[in-house]
Amino acid sequence: MPRFLSAIRHRPIPTALGALVCSVMAPAALAAEDIPPAADAVLAQQMEQFRAPVPGSVFALQPFRNAATATAEDGTVYTLTSLNPHINIWYVLEIAPPNTRAASYHLELADPDTSSLALSTGAAPALTVMRDGEASDCRDWRAEIEEARQSALPYAPICDWAAYLRNPVSGNRSTKEAVADFLRDNVLFGDSIVNMIKGSFYEDAFMVSSDEFEAEVVNDGVEVLGAALLDRAPQMRPYMGFDVIGTDGGLMQAGSWYEIEDAPGIYASVVQPGMVSREILNSGGAGWPDGVESRADVYMVAFDMQQFEIGYEVGTDHPRVNWSPRPSGRGGRHYEGQGPDGFGTTDPLVTVGVLNPSKADRVAATFTGGFKREHGAWRFGPYAQANWGHHYGFLENGVMLSRLWPTLATLYVLDDGSVHMETWTEEHEALLPRIVFARQNGVPVIEDGVPGSQVASWGGGNWSGSANADLRTLRGGACLRTVGGRQFMIYAYFSSATPSGMARTFQAYQCDYAMLLDMNSQEHTYMALYTHEEDGIKPHHLVQGMSAIDGRGRSGEVYPRFVSQPDNRDFFYLLRKD
Repeated sequence: MPRFLSAIRHRPIPTALGALVCSVMAPAALAAEDIPPAADAVLAQQMEQFRAPVPGSVFALQPFRNAATATAEDGTVYTLTSLNPHINIWYVLEIAPPNTRAASYHLELADPDTSSLALSTGAAPALTVMRDGEASDCRDWRAEIEEARQSALPYAPICDWAAYLRNPVSGNRSTKEAVADFLRDNVLFGDSIVNMIKGSFYEDAFMVSSDEFEAEVVNDGVEVLGAALLDRAPQMRPYMGFDVIGTDGGLMQAGSWYEIEDAPGIYASVVQPGMVSREILNSGGAGWPDGVESRADVYMVAFDMQQFEIGYEVGTDHPRVNWSPRPSGRGGRHYEGQGPDGFGTTDPLVTVGVLNPSKADRVAATFTGGFKREHGAWRFGPYAQANWGHHYGFLENGVMLSRLWPTLATLYVLDDGSVHMETWTEEHEALLPRIVFARQNGVPVIEDGVPGSQVASWGGGNWSGSANADLRTLRGGACLRTVGGRQFMIYAYFSSATPSGMARTFQAYQCDYAMLLDMNSQEHTYMALYTHEEDGIKPHHLVQGMSAIDGRGRSGEVYPRFVSQPDNRDFFYLLRKD
């Protein structure tokens, strides 16, 4: 059971609130309706705000928003805003008493497929849960919502668990992360110092090179995935943090796929870029792996998306919505707000960096999302001088927190559960009412099965690395591959690689599209699988060193990052389908 969920379920309920339940009331006594999509005229006006060069507020980035308002006898004005009625997950409730500062509450539905939130009208407006046209009024809901806020839990249940109040919390981070953030936020030229540290310590710091053994028996791996396109496929002994099925004493044949023990629908593979076929290496668009990365291990984990759904959660601190220090000059910066969209925080929206507790019983895996805002924009080249530096955009639960820019590599999920990884275009705007999650990270590593156009350009691709443009470092990436009408999401951990090495490896695994996620440390490339056991959710890390990032209780119990422990970084999660 997640740490904070356990706290919720065992928290004593004050006597005055002990009888709080959501009880169904007759329509005559309770007038409430769902908040519908905005009317056409309102939508047109809000789309104009959304398309402005600088929208100016997080609300202006929500063109589909709509609100209901009610006024109580004492003059208190209640406003409930559905930020995207098409997706129906996030709401903001504002309570504005006369002559008093208004208070805002960020609410999340527990089951958006079967319920919605509304405001009842009358002398005493109430927060209401709607199910099948029937209204359930949360009695004494003002006291309940204040109690939820005082709990300081990331997700505090209200209305008999029909919804959660999202509370600000502190995200876990390592000492190294804290030092890097301190330098960037408080020390002049701090970013340059961090880049100098990277150049001195990060390059090849996490490189692993497995011993090779002559393959005595060919292992075809998982039949549907086949094998990577390699010139040689020796047996290797990788150091993954979970067990695979069908190996010979732990030996895995390079490029083949293996089932992971106690993780149906999830498969593992290992390779080194130097094993990739010469036909691929000699093709255009990317260079050859250098002598070091040629023998650096790459660990791949594939998810059969027939069995999983994927989601995305923003961290408590990252990615931020303020300015990256990278862009400058005309087209790269404006002076109309503290961020490229005109605001520097997501307030009143709260980012919590941890999985919603209603999803914990189905969680199968997590991996870190992408770059922080500091590095998520261009310093050089045409991208730095247009669209305010092309800050990487992201969207959670149907709510855009940072604008999605054309030409950037984008992983997104629609309301039908379909998963897509594509280069964003202006035409994609038509999908916005249906997008549940989206995250951009630079430009494509692989597009239409071949290296992206900027793979060989350090500045053009914003590939980062060290201040001296040393591109080889620990990197994480993701790709989509469809084979036989079956879609697989593949997470890749490169123990030391350049963008070209990543591209060649993804080509060998016949990926349709691939993108960089994050880099430089195991904290930034974290990935874990989960088994559900009697004593809780147990993480199994792709690389053992990642276990140090998880939280620990006083008795040594493990609180998995992203699942039981709020984190400062954003992440993707995979849930088993019901």
